[in-house]
Amino acid sequence: MQPRTVFMGSPEFALPVLQALVESYPVVGVVTQPDRPAGRGKILTPPPVKVLAEQYRLPIIQPRRLSQPDAFAQLAAWAPELIVVAAFGQILRPQVLDLPRDGCINVHASLLPRWRGAAPIQAAILHGDAESGVTIMRMDPGIDTGGMLSQKAIPIQPDDTASSLSARLAELGARLLVETLPAYLEGRISLRVQDEQSATYAPMLKKEDGALDFQKPAAELARQVRAYDPWPGTFLEWNGQPVKVLRAHAIPDARINWDTQLEPGAKLRSGNLPAVKAAEGLLILDVLQPAGKKPQTGAEFLNGAREWGR
Repeated sequence: MQPRTVFMGSPEFALPVLQALVESYPVVGVVTQPDRPAGRGKILTPPPVKVLAEQYRLPIIQPRRLSQPDAFAQLAAWAPELIVVAAFGQILRPQVLDLPRDGCINVHASLLPRWRGAAPIQAAILHGDAESGVTIMRMDPGIDTGGMLSQKAIPIQPDDTASSLSARLAELGARLLVETLPAYLEGRISLRVQDEQSATYAPMLKKEDGALDFQKPAAELARQVRAYDPWPGTFLEWNGQPVKVLRAHAIPDARINWDTQLEPGAKLRSGNLPAVKAAEGLLILDVLQPAGKKPQTGAEFLNGAREWGR
């Protein structure tokens, strides 16, 4: 018999995993994050997993903390034999980890032990990794430290954002999970211990992490723009107001005709596009969004910011 399964997840990344589980296993309950205000109107919005779970008519709970007595009581009442987790957003305590006979299996969006933690996709792009991937692991009390069941890598494309890479990894994770679970449940896979010496950590991101620091090389800043799309986004200040940088690319010093002795942060023009001098090279701003306005191309921005680079 297939194990009674509970799914835990919240954002869009988790949707393909839940869909794959429903098609292969008896999902008896879903745990996801509470509805939260979103958008300019701060409208109470359910997490994507809740919307999909409702379409499947699955039982749902949305505890602020899974450690709440009523939340754990409901989880225990579902009597799960397996718990599958994908981007849930809460740390599972030992009483939850020990509840299902077959353990808690996590679909983690990195090639563990590289990029444990809350933001592995963003970290891989930001640090210029050539590849990312998905690891299927059995959870333990540590943060993404459990034994690994399977792993698959994919290349990071030069134009990948966190959004585009996340979408590919989500589909990969769903496929790898359903390929891995049968052998795991039959005891045909041994857990592979992670190499602690190779471990790196990707902490949870904050809004202020999106500030562009032009004391860094332009190539790193261009990766930051891609890594933090769509959240937390990246921005710089212009005339005392934040300007979101939605798309950008770097030009190395060797290709710059301007005075390379300019201080980092100096505003320049590269053809019809705005640019900023970085510690190394120029960051060319392709698409921006000034405060209170819609996104616009760099050329459109310069039409309204004629003093830029003058």
